[in-house]
Amino acid sequence: MAPQIPPRPTGPDPELVEFTIDLTAQEVARQAQVLAALGPDWDPMEVMRQEEAAYALLYSGLDEEQQRVYDDLVAAGVLPPRGDGRAAA
Repeated sequence: MAPQIPPRPTGPDPELVEFTIDLTAQEVARQAQVLAALGPDWDPMEVMRQEEAAYALLYSGLDEEQQRVYDDLVAAGVLPPRGDGRAAA
């Protein structure tokens, strides 16, 4: 049986062919798999608290030059401002 060739489009650009894919079902399945892998004990708020604590520790105890670089990065929008805009002491 010969393959069927679809008719050529007749719009403003006959070389363009409409192509759409609905990924809704795959995205729902992917999300369910991620949540199953995280398990029932996963606490997103606790994860956020731990992440903030890690950032505070990462930027703590900076010397004067490091603090200046940190402030420059915050001012440039590379790092988000935290607290009073200074790294934790």
